[in-house]
Amino acid sequence: MLTIDVLAEQLASYLPSDKIDLVRRAYYYAEQAHDGQRRRSGEPYVIHPLEVAQILSEIRMDHQSLMAAMLHDVIEDTEVPKVALLEQFGEEVTEIVDGVSKLTQIHFESKEQAQAENFQKMALAMSRDIRVILVKLADRMHNMRTLGALRPDKRRRIARETLDIYSPIAHRLGINDFRIELEDLCFQAMYPMRARMIQKAVNKITGHRKEIVEDIKHDIEDRLKNEGLEGRVEGRQKHLFSIYQKMDRHEKSFHEIMDVFAFRIVTDTVDSCYRILGVIHNLFKPVPDRFKDYVAIPKANGYQSLHTTLFGVYRIPIEVQIRTQEMDTVANMGIASHWLYKNDKDQDEANNHLHNHHARARQWVKGLLEIQKNAGNPLEFIENVKLDLFPDEVYVFTPKGDILEMPTGVTAVDFAYNVHTDIGNSCVACRIDRHLAPLSQPLQSGQTVEIITSPGSQPNPAWLDFVVTAKARSAIRHFLKNQKRSESVELGRRLLNKSLYNFELNLDELTSSVTERWLEQAGLKVLDDLLEEIGLGNRMAYLVARQLMELSETELSDTDTENDDAMPLQITGTEGLIIKFAKCCRPIPGDPIVGHMSSGRGLVIHNEGCRNLNEFRGNSEKLVTLTWQKQLEQEFSVELKVGVENVRGVVASIATSVTEADANIESISMEDHDARIRVIALVINVQGREHLARVMKRLKVNKSVVSISRERG
Repeated sequence: MLTIDVLAEQLASYLPSDKIDLVRRAYYYAEQAHDGQRRRSGEPYVIHPLEVAQILSEIRMDHQSLMAAMLHDVIEDTEVPKVALLEQFGEEVTEIVDGVSKLTQIHFESKEQAQAENFQKMALAMSRDIRVILVKLADRMHNMRTLGALRPDKRRRIARETLDIYSPIAHRLGINDFRIELEDLCFQAMYPMRARMIQKAVNKITGHRKEIVEDIKHDIEDRLKNEGLEGRVEGRQKHLFSIYQKMDRHEKSFHEIMDVFAFRIVTDTVDSCYRILGVIHNLFKPVPDRFKDYVAIPKANGYQSLHTTLFGVYRIPIEVQIRTQEMDTVANMGIASHWLYKNDKDQDEANNHLHNHHARARQWVKGLLEIQKNAGNPLEFIENVKLDLFPDEVYVFTPKGDILEMPTGVTAVDFAYNVHTDIGNSCVACRIDRHLAPLSQPLQSGQTVEIITSPGSQPNPAWLDFVVTAKARSAIRHFLKNQKRSESVELGRRLLNKSLYNFELNLDELTSSVTERWLEQAGLKVLDDLLEEIGLGNRMAYLVARQLMELSETELSDTDTENDDAMPLQITGTEGLIIKFAKCCRPIPGDPIVGHMSSGRGLVIHNEGCRNLNEFRGNSEKLVTLTWQKQLEQEFSVELKVGVENVRGVVASIATSVTEADANIESISMEDHDARIRVIALVINVQGREHLARVMKRLKVNKSVVSISRERG
């Protein structure tokens, strides 16, 4: 059984005695604070923080992390206040403990929100001290090891949360040892029968493989010795969850996956890595397109290694990883390796390497905070972070030659936001390898990407359909959310002023006491909130105007709602997200139009005679009288049905006629009518009724056209 004395002996291998004494003091404090508390398994509660500290000692964490591990549940589960910890153990340890403490005092609407809020707090704490997440991961590790005392449904829920959040974080921070154990423990908790079957199958074939593995290992060692190269050769074992994932995702049998032998060669210098690669490629024939150089271009989590796949004896595939000892330390311990050599003066090269890795981790945390700032709520934040936690990287170049690592499937828009949010927001086009390319085109490793920006441009909502990175997605949503609010407020202001006009009032003329009283009654904080509600169609402008009139004690008789036409709202066609043109009747400048207030969507503009408005006619509160502003330069969509003779090349001639009339075709489709006549459905862009008349006149000149009509809903 683990005790503080046993742990102290283990710590003596890398910590001085005065630091071990501090860890002991934290343990005794926790033991006293948790006195009388027991875990579900029945053992004293203090065993849990002791085990958490022991897990951190395996990755050789510093004494402050170990002290925080001992105390991590004290604030949450005992009556000891934060200030008491501050007096006893100082600011650094207390801040780590506070960062790890859960938000049990807050009542959440759902378990998902609780998980999201908890992770959001963790992200903030990580920004102050990244050791918070290491203590949290060790805490989760021990909880996963002791799941047996819980109900099966609770075991599965905790395992799913661990697999969704904590295991990917361990991977993102490069702590491979933690990731592998967490994944296997989750697999066993979620699918106990499958885990047992795979483990049994692995045990069964291990004996048969041992001889082949030893032969290959001796062949590699002998060749390295002959070439005078230092290298430790190890056989690599696939873990259960990895085997299951490959069987599930790639639909491979167990024997297909296990018919690959994996080795790792750990050497002294980077130069030796490349020399060993050459030796290995001479010993066994390499498989084409299976070589990856993560030494020259590390993964986003700092991982470095040379990967190659070879054809061994009997053409059995051999996977080989080649790396230095420092790279191996980072591969297994990730960000934790920063503290391993932190005070070791004889490890200059390692220190530089580990410092770079720590900087990468901090950069990722900084990115988390930016995503958090833009996210509307914790659930949106955690959804975005999950996207970022599963990166298979591609490596692309800026025009200056800098390398950016990004997840597979990224587009130029993701690239632009990765460089800077302002560049993403103002991006209009891109060049990939000096050629213009669509913004939605997925990027490939090795490409050079140049972003073209324009000061007046802004993000397109359609970008959300193809962006991959969390940073791009959250920044686009944040911009559109703010834009939608400002447009809703502006539309609400126009609609309310229009209704106030009927009572001979104006919004600017209302006293602050009147608006404040109305806002208080409505439960709103500021006037912009009211205007946004009106602009989104959630409140009727006419009713609000009546209430404001009554509050202002204006002695006016009720105005007939027909007077609502006295001041029509002018439409420019460039109002943005909050004003939409109905696709059923596709109104264009020159058409008599009317607006329908749709709850949550804003103002939807229809042709006055559109059948879809029948249910709202007579309800002046739902309909808004509109007029077009003069001299519009925008283009609007209109749908035409063109009956044509069924002759060769008729579609091309129709398209030519439209183009000659200076109109653009948005979409075109064919509808069979009979053997002689076909109907072409055209959606074209025009500037108004006069432009449409020119297009229809041009189409009528075409000899193949037998009829033409406009679709009005």
